[in-house]
Amino acid sequence: MRSLYPAMRGLLHAVLLGLLGAGIVHIVVLLLVPQFSERDAWSRLSMASDLYKMTRLDAEAGGAPVVKSVDPLFYATACRFDLGEGMVRVKAPGHVPFWSVSVYDRNGHNIYSFNDHTATGAVLDAVVLTPAQMIDVRKELPEDLQGAIFVEAPIEEGIFVIRAFVPDDSWKPIVSRFFEQSSCALQEF
Repeated sequence: MRSLYPAMRGLLHAVLLGLLGAGIVHIVVLLLVPQFSERDAWSRLSMASDLYKMTRLDAEAGGAPVVKSVDPLFYATACRFDLGEGMVRVKAPGHVPFWSVSVYDRNGHNIYSFNDHTATGAVLDAVVLTPAQMIDVRKELPEDLQGAIFVEAPIEEGIFVIRAFVPDDSWKPIVSRFFEQSSCALQEF
C-alpha cells in the first residue's frame, strides 16, 4: 500500500503540470488570435475600399454591413489611412443630432475619441498626424487648419470612424447625406 502513494503523487503531479501547461497555451493562443486574424476591421475595410475612402459600415448603405453595430440608432462610416504618406484630414459638412469620432490603430486599439461637443460649431474637421508631423505643423499653422481638431497619433496606419445618431426615420436621409459629403484625404502642408 505504501508503494502506491508515491505513484499516485507522481500521477497527480503530472496531471496538474499538464493542466497548468494547457491553460498557459490556451491563454497565449487567445491573446494571439487578433494578430493572425484575417477577419479584423482593417481586413474587412481593405476588402471593401481603398485607403482614404469613406466606407459606410452599416447595412443602410445597401448590402451587408462591413462591421456589425451594436446600436441600431447609430450609423457609421470609416476611412483607412497611412500616416507614412502624410497627415490625414477628415471633414464632414452639415449638422446631425450627434456625431462621435474614434481613431484606431491597425490592430483596432482606440487611440483617440471626441464628439460634436468638442468641435468648433459642432462641425467635423479633424487632422490625424504623427508626433513628428505635429512638430512641423506647430512651426507655422496654415490658416485653413485654424479650427481643426488635431489628433496626434503615434501610429503608422489607422482607421478613422465616424458615428452619427439617427433618432428616427426622418433623420436617415440627413445622416446619409452627412456621410456622403464627408471626406478623408491626405493634407498638403
